[in-house]
Order: sequence, then C-alpha cells, then structure tokens
Amino acid sequence: MVKLESLKKSNQFKKVLKEKKVHSKYFSIFAAKNFIKTSLGRNLIISFVMKKKIGNAVKRNRIRRKLKAIVQKLLKKRGAINRDYTYIVFGNSKTYFEKETILMSEMINCFKKIK
Repeated sequence: MVKLESLKKSNQFKKVLKEKKVHSKYFSIFAAKNFIKTSLGRNLIISFVMKKKIGNAVKRNRIRRKLKAIVQKLLKKRGAINRDYTYIVFGNSKTYFEKETILMSEMINCFKKIK
C-alpha cells in the first residue's frame, strides 16, 4: 500500500511552488520532480493546503479529507498519479459542496496534464 507523506519545511514548499502548475475550478496542483528521498521509496509525497479564507477549521478539514480520499482512490488505479513528482494541492471553497465523482474526474485530468 502506498503511504502519503507530507512536506515539512518551508523551503520544500517554495521549491515545489516554483515548478509546474495546473489549475482547475476546485483546486490547484503544483508539482516538482522528487527531490526528497522517502523512507520506503514507494511513498507519495503530497501536501494538502487550505487557506483560512475558505472558512472555519471544520470546513477546511472536510475539504482536505475529501481530496485525500480521492488521491487514495487514484493511487489504486495504475498510472493515474506519477510517483516521480512531489505535489501540493491547494483546495478551493467550491470543493466543499461538490460531489466526489466530479472532483475525481477533475483530479484525473489535472494529474494527466502534469505528466
């Protein structure tokens, strides 16, 4: 099973934010070639970021959980997400009200653009 690891330091975030960008109606994905060695080597390095402008903590965490669940489902599909990249996903307030199927199709399209 693939584990999700998060970025920890500010300079790691800055490095990823300078590379590839893909925007959608519900979220933005930033990606950079892996520059961090994972402990097992097959983990996916991905961070989910929500701005405080979106709403209270309950709303932000629900969006984060939704996006994480979608990424977990996409990892089960072979070739949907390239593990050679480090990702940052910025959630949007529209994500809160949207159904998971629509979000999944949007995320698949965004990850295809990054490859």
